[in-house]
Amino acid sequence: MSNQIIKEKILQAVEILNEKNIDMWITFVRETKVTKDPMIDMIVGEHSTWQSAFIINRDGETAAIVGSIEEENIVKTGLFQKVIGYVKSVKEPLLEYLNDKNPKSIAINYSKNSVLSDGLTYGMYLLLNDYLEGTEFKNRLVSAEEIISALRGRKSDSELSIMKEAITETLKIFDAVTKFIKPGLTEKDVAEYVKKIMKEKGFQPAWDEETCPAVFTGPNPASAHSGPTDRKIEKGHLVNMDFGIKYKGYCSDLQRTWYVLRDGETKAPAEVQKGFEVIRDAIQKVADAIKPGVTGVEMDDIARNYITDQGYPEYPHGLGHQVGREVHDGGAGLFPRWERYGNTPFMKLEERQVFTIEPRLPVEGFGVATIEEEVVITRDGCEFLSPPQKELILIK
Repeated sequence: MSNQIIKEKILQAVEILNEKNIDMWITFVRETKVTKDPMIDMIVGEHSTWQSAFIINRDGETAAIVGSIEEENIVKTGLFQKVIGYVKSVKEPLLEYLNDKNPKSIAINYSKNSVLSDGLTYGMYLLLNDYLEGTEFKNRLVSAEEIISALRGRKSDSELSIMKEAITETLKIFDAVTKFIKPGLTEKDVAEYVKKIMKEKGFQPAWDEETCPAVFTGPNPASAHSGPTDRKIEKGHLVNMDFGIKYKGYCSDLQRTWYVLRDGETKAPAEVQKGFEVIRDAIQKVADAIKPGVTGVEMDDIARNYITDQGYPEYPHGLGHQVGREVHDGGAGLFPRWERYGNTPFMKLEERQVFTIEPRLPVEGFGVATIEEEVVITRDGCEFLSPPQKELILIK
């Protein structure tokens, strides 16, 4: 991540602290090459070896308390107004700083609901509490979940620009796959072709290489997060691919569906076409309804109910998730009211958050119909970042 984007995110963090009425946010870490708090790349950009505290205050002041051997590296970033080095213990300079600022609330990185907000290890949490023992600050600690969810979700102009570029490059690869697919190739053949293009272009997969891309052909395919197999593409198969790249530090995540025409066919069978159109229309219904202030569960209800009303089973996952520096990013999601999602389905959606919309349904005897698009929430609605697939792609 460039320093310019980190500066943008730090300024956003100050705004969010004021909005949430929290005085100070501390990211407390050590050995970040081994155990990295997800926020390090977004607000620091440098690794830490010794115990370190990266502090953002609601009054706009930023501070870094770091080991003396890393002090110069942090100074060079120009991100922190105060850089305080230590040799023997972080405790004394940390307490001195806290006494000087006297924050009434101190956010730290723990969360029951969001993995991205849960970067403070239990050991570091205990250590911090030991350092604060006997002070009033120990009772002023709160979760940074609301800060982190907002900061990761609200994309800056620079972030959105990069994400649009990532989507453009991803769709070029999907176009290449359209020309490559033919009967007789295996799911693994298609995946290796995609990996070859990525390597040539210098892209990284958006998630684990074993399942990025995920390619599925024909009826009864493997589960949605499974890797490609030796199953061969045949005439009469629905084929779909789930794929994204990591580009300049940001991810894309899209899916497209193809149908391989059988001999004598010039269009897909009616049941295949219907399945595709139900998915396409479910996505559009959500896009028409999504806006700041609605909840993810309301959006999931729209797609889930529409699909089941058309006679299909409900999809066994959430409708969509946020995308950013990680392929699954942010806090709120377009999730059903299932226990596994905690409070995230009920969080209100915000302007500048980027979501996937990715329902799926089985078409008996042919395979799975699924599309995944990315949208950014605007002031009064949303904008498709990925030009939506409106027609089933036919392979002759």
